[in-house]
Amino acid sequence: MKKIVTLVALSVVLAGCVSSRSNTLKPEQLENQRFVLESVNGQALQLTGQQPEISFDSDLRVAGKMCNGFTGQGKLSGGALTVKHMGMTMMLCAEPQRNALDHTINEMLSNGAQVDLTDDQLTLATADQTLVYKRAKKA
Repeated sequence: MKKIVTLVALSVVLAGCVSSRSNTLKPEQLENQRFVLESVNGQALQLTGQQPEISFDSDLRVAGKMCNGFTGQGKLSGGALTVKHMGMTMMLCAEPQRNALDHTINEMLSNGAQVDLTDDQLTLATADQTLVYKRAKKA
């Protein structure tokens, strides 16, 4: 009986922690911020050269680069970041992972990705993909 009471109490405490973290991200939290991609689906990046990145201006305009550069007007709604009509350059890159990342970011932002900002970590997630970025130091 003590075990059941302990489990129920622990469940209530954990549920409280989860519900308190459901604060919706506000555009101001992303303003003038730049993030560097660290991992894709839990796997660290193994790329040479410049790290893929994403940045946001004061109007939530999104810009970045995986292999190709991309840009578009972002919109936050219900915890999701969407960039409709995103523009992207169309080069073929030597590293297959970069080409795959171009497709991934285009699909995620066009369809809407759940976005979370915790400390210096930005996470974009869909049912199939998770991109984890780290806030870049300002120059």
